Amino acid sequence: MYLWEEFSMTVEKWQVDPAHSSIEFQVKHMMVSKVKGAFKDFSASVDMDPEDLTDAKIHFEVDAASIDTRQADRDKHLISDDFLSTEKYPKITFESTSVSKKGDDEYDVTGDLTIRGVTKPATFHVTFEGSGKDPMGGKTVAGFEATGKINRKDFDLTWNVALETGGVLVGDEIKINIQLEASQAE
Repeated sequence: MYLWEEFSMTVEKWQVDPAHSSIEFQVKHMMVSKVKGAFKDFSASVDMDPEDLTDAKIHFEVDAASIDTRQADRDKHLISDDFLSTEKYPKITFESTSVSKKGDDEYDVTGDLTIRGVTKPATFHVTFEGSGKDPMGGKTVAGFEATGKINRKDFDLTWNVALETGGVLVGDEIKINIQLEASQAE
């Protein structure tokens, strides 16, 4: 048996359910508080064996203009050329390049993250939350939580304002939290 034949017997295609998933972030504001937001429109697919994610292949695509911080003027600024420049760069993408097991149901997923046309490696700590049968459709579903952080300046997100009291308006570190529910693709 060839290695690829063995691989294809255990790895299955899964689709992420956006209705039961979320991509959220937070960043420091004025050096004293945190602003949180989310992306409302995204899609993802995962080729995986839920019993062992080390061979998983993960692809995310986020509509950058779907950013939502619960404040319309701020969202308008975030999609402008000062930040995401969504007319020129409408998508944020992530393609996994490696998955390493860190413990029971714990993994580090590294991949190529592209924001504003800049691609850099990013690593997310992923916890497999479990799996079960969906009572509404009988499909097997699996849940995951992924956390990570990036420096926004690495992705050419450099706009800022110096504060009179010292510091800056927007922090450099962005914390990311992803909740995923995926089901076996038909």
